[in-house]
Amino acid sequence: MRVDLTNVAANQIAAEPDPKQVSANSVNGSGLSGSEDRTTFKSDTQSLSSLVSTALSSPEIREDKVASLQQAIGSGNYKLDPQEIAGSMVDEHA
Repeated sequence: MRVDLTNVAANQIAAEPDPKQVSANSVNGSGLSGSEDRTTFKSDTQSLSSLVSTALSSPEIREDKVASLQQAIGSGNYKLDPQEIAGSMVDEHA
């Protein structure tokens, strides 16, 4: 699986200067009295940058997995379960 992240997208996410707070009253404009719901969105620039660099440095093809599958197929040890494959196909499209 290839993860295609551009530096532009990562920089946009990491460029948020500070957490933003949104209150229920400011979102729906109801001005209800009583308790107020709040949420905070925060991006950790260091961990995001680390994840992006890890994803970008990962190989597109995992040679170790390919080699082990080739060996299993060549030796006749690779078995397919048609029931499991069909079940996965049905689950994916359900």
